[in-house]
Amino acid sequence: MKVILIQEVEGLGKAFETKEVNDGYARNFLFPKKLVRDFSSANEKWAQEQQAKQEAEAAEALKEVAKMAGKIDGLEIEMPVKIGDKGQLFEKVNSQKIASKLQDMGYDIKKTQVDLAGDIKELGEFEAKIKFDHGLEANVKLIIVAE
Repeated sequence: MKVILIQEVEGLGKAFETKEVNDGYARNFLFPKKLVRDFSSANEKWAQEQQAKQEAEAAEALKEVAKMAGKIDGLEIEMPVKIGDKGQLFEKVNSQKIASKLQDMGYDIKKTQVDLAGDIKELGEFEAKIKFDHGLEANVKLIIVAE
């Protein structure tokens, strides 16, 4: 039986693909779970329209992410922290603090997107990567200074 997948089915295929499956598998599993539509010219046209719509949305999302990454790439962020008499930091700078600083600057960044080699425990200049969807990355320069 020929069917069109409505969504991705593990081991069978991706959404909107046309597949040939056993009749029993389609009737007893795929149709009751509403994972497929029967193959017809109308359903084939619907699948092509849905796939084109999904690709257009993905392209638009990629464009937005690339725009955000372009704005952030090469950004220098000065982060004042409290220090002790001997120059030691009272607080370490971690991905959460960097994400908060970027959010204060107007960027929608989560702490899970900040890739930092380890917590920063001294004054100086450091690099951090911001990871975005679609495999895009931006590098930011962190300047840790005394408050």
